[in-house]
Amino acid sequence: MTNDNQLLRFTTAGSVDDGKSTLIGRLLYDSKSLLQDQLTAVKRVSKKSNGENIDLALFTDGLKDERAQGITIDVAYRYFTTTKRKFIIADAPGHIQYTRNMITAASTANAVVLLIDATIGVVEQTKRHSFITSLLQIPHLIVCINKMDLVDYSESVFNEIVSQFQAFCSKLLINDIRFIPICALNGDNIVKRSSKIEWYQEAPLLHTLESLHIGSDINKVDARLPIQTIFDHPLKKQSEYLAYAGRISSGIFRKGDEITVLPSGLTSSIKTINVSEAKLNEAYTPMSVSVTLTDNLDISRGDMIVRSNNKPSITQELEVMLCWLNTKKASLQSNYIIRHTTNEHLGIIEEIVYKYDIDTLNRLTENNQIETNDIARVKLKLNKPIMVDPFRINRSTGSIILIDCKTNETVAAGMII
Repeated sequence: MTNDNQLLRFTTAGSVDDGKSTLIGRLLYDSKSLLQDQLTAVKRVSKKSNGENIDLALFTDGLKDERAQGITIDVAYRYFTTTKRKFIIADAPGHIQYTRNMITAASTANAVVLLIDATIGVVEQTKRHSFITSLLQIPHLIVCINKMDLVDYSESVFNEIVSQFQAFCSKLLINDIRFIPICALNGDNIVKRSSKIEWYQEAPLLHTLESLHIGSDINKVDARLPIQTIFDHPLKKQSEYLAYAGRISSGIFRKGDEITVLPSGLTSSIKTINVSEAKLNEAYTPMSVSVTLTDNLDISRGDMIVRSNNKPSITQELEVMLCWLNTKKASLQSNYIIRHTTNEHLGIIEEIVYKYDIDTLNRLTENNQIETNDIARVKLKLNKPIMVDPFRINRSTGSIILIDCKTNETVAAGMII
C-alpha cells in the first residue's frame, strides 16, 4: 500500500523557544507549500523587524497578540501537500501553562514531532510532552534535536541527548521513536539531507513524515457506529425504512452484517449502507454514513450499532486517565457532563486513585487535588450506561471529555483504562 493521498496529522511539541514554529515555517517554505500572498505578507512583516531575513515562525504565529509578544499561545493549524502525502500540522504552545493545548492538538494526531534544544538537552517539558504522547497512544514520535548549528553539528552532543531521552522513555509505551539532528533556521535535515551533518545517515524530516506507515494505526477490527440522528431513508422506494446515521468510530461494516444495537441489545442485519444517495457494499472509519436495517428498531441518538460478535463494554463506572485542562480545580462528588461519542450524561469524580509526577513518573497517592495540567487516574460514576472500549485499542470509543455544568467549559479529557 502506498502513502499517496494518505492524510497524516502531526503535532509539534517541546519547550519554549525550541523552534517549533520556525520548524513548521521551514517545512512549508522549503516544500513550496505557501501561497504567494502568505509569502508576501510574511516578508513584509519580517522586513520591518529582521531586515532581509524571513521570520519563518510568522507562517504559524498568526495571531496578533502572539506576534506582539513573540510567543505562541494557542494551537495553530496548517495544511500542506507533497507529491506523496497530505498533512495537517498542529503547532502547540511550549509554555507549561498551555500544556492543555498540546493535549488538544495531539488528541487526533498520528505522530508527534518533539523538539529538543541541542544547547540545553532534555527538560521538564520534553518529559511532559513525551508522557502525553505515550498516554494518548500516539503511534509515532519523531525527536528533532534542533539548533545543531549552535553546537557545531556535534555528533557527541546529539548522542548524549539521545541517551538522556531514551533513559526517560524506557518507562513509556511508545512504539516508534526516531531521532533526527536538525537546524530549522538554516533548513538542515528538514526537507533535504544536510552536508553539515554527514555523520547522520538516515532520512531528513519531510521524507520521514512522508514514509511513516499509518495504515495500521486505525482500528479496523472493532466495528462501532454511534448514532447521531435518525431519519426516513432518502430513496423514496425505501421510505418505509428508517435510516440511522452517524460517523463510524472504528472498524468496517458490510451489507448483510449481523448487528446488535446497544444498550438495548436488539438485533438485526444491515440492509443498505448509504453515503448521500450512493449505496455502498461496505464502509469504514472515519466515514459518515446512514444505514438501514432489515428491521425497524427503536434506536435513539447515543445508541451504538456494533457487529453482534464483537461488542464493547456497557458500564456506568469508569477508570480513566484524566488530563485536567481547566484553571478551576476538580471537584469530587460534583456533577459534570460526560461526553462520549454521541452521548452526554451526568457523572461525578468518585475517587482520585493517584496523580503523576511528570518529571519522575512517580505516582502520588497523598495529594487529592487535581489542578491545571495535572494528569491523574480517577474513578467516574455516570447516571446512565455508555458503551466503551479501552483507549489503548480504540481512541474514539475509549475517550471522554468532562464539561462544567454551569459554565459549559471543557474541563478535562479522559482516556478509559
